[in-house]
Amino acid sequence: MSNLTKIANKLFEIKCWQSVAITAASLAVTSRGIHTTGVRLKDGDRRSMLKGLPKRDEGSHGEQHFVGPYDKICDFPTVDTPNQLYDDVPYKDLPVLHIKCTKNNTLFTLTQPHGNFILNRTCGMDGFKNCRKGTNVAAQATGLAIAQRALRMGYKNVKVAVRGLGAGRLASFKGLQMGGLNIVSITDMTPIEEVPRHRPPAARSV
Repeated sequence: MSNLTKIANKLFEIKCWQSVAITAASLAVTSRGIHTTGVRLKDGDRRSMLKGLPKRDEGSHGEQHFVGPYDKICDFPTVDTPNQLYDDVPYKDLPVLHIKCTKNNTLFTLTQPHGNFILNRTCGMDGFKNCRKGTNVAAQATGLAIAQRALRMGYKNVKVAVRGLGAGRLASFKGLQMGGLNIVSITDMTPIEEVPRHRPPAARSV
């Protein structure tokens, strides 16, 4: 082997080692930018992230129900309905349980047939505060409580008169049934106005 060939091989080896060293140095430089710590979110980023999460369900949308194809829903009142007996008590002498369902609360009032007060209960009296008073969970718990109190006072069969379109409208019936009351009839007394009586509020100016 000639001297020129030896020199060429030596230069080639040196070049290869230089390229390897340069590659290792570049890898070391790029690896410094890789880290495993979590990115700290700013206040604005956190708010946007929380806004994108699904809202916590507190029962504010009312009760989900399904009305199926029933053969017989109820008995319509007839001439003999006021004298119909329920546990030896005529229908006209049964106590009336008034339920007022609003957006912010659900109120229960038990009265005699002629309107004399017996007892009442609200969601706020059962320990629900602020916006939780208007949920279906609160209405069901309050219906259960007033049903138990009515049973202790000796009232088993009641007529229900419901008023309003709040979230606790259907959940209150479930609470009354869970408490042991026998709901004989349900009367919807929600007012329907074709022409609003009050002038609508002015638009908000920003």
